[in-house]
Amino acid sequence: MSEADEARHSEKMRRKQAAQAKIMANKTQEKGLLIVHTGKGKGKTSAALGMVVRAIGHGMKVGVVQFVKGAMATGEKAVFDAFPDHVAFKPMGEGFTWDTQDRARDIAHARAAWDEVKRMIADPSCAMVLADELNIVLRYDYLPVDEVLAAVNARPPMKHVIITGRNAPDALVAAADLVTDMVMVKHPFRSGVKAQKGIEF
Repeated sequence: MSEADEARHSEKMRRKQAAQAKIMANKTQEKGLLIVHTGKGKGKTSAALGMVVRAIGHGMKVGVVQFVKGAMATGEKAVFDAFPDHVAFKPMGEGFTWDTQDRARDIAHARAAWDEVKRMIADPSCAMVLADELNIVLRYDYLPVDEVLAAVNARPPMKHVIITGRNAPDALVAAADLVTDMVMVKHPFRSGVKAQKGIEF
């Protein structure tokens, strides 16, 4: 790169830096966020667990409750169980609804998991709460959406709540501060590849 090119690049980066600083100067508010990861693409739980890892790295205490999941051992539970002072990791489901085939039992498990989420939201020592696959039980009407919204909207001012799962209700999306819709472009399952250790669980 010539001296002239280097000078043009440096000037361009200075302008970008100044523009970014101007944008950031207006961003002064801090608050607990309601975060929703939804969509048909893979990675909703993985992205949420990445936030859990980040929070732990900052010394924050995190509560994780998994709806639906719980019938099988997962790599993430093994990892987070090694940090009991930082993470309460609770898989409280019995598996997919088509496997359990017992609506009343699924509803009872969803209610127990939701009660645990509410307990974590109310716990002042818990800075972040992940309600993994909560959108699934909302879609099947195992819990009332209005009840969930009332609880997350009444959370303490600095409490972060993350909700994952396909088909997030419109009302939850509207209430959220941050919504990510995972889009599936390509998935190995469609080519006959089964769920694999370290990737899906």
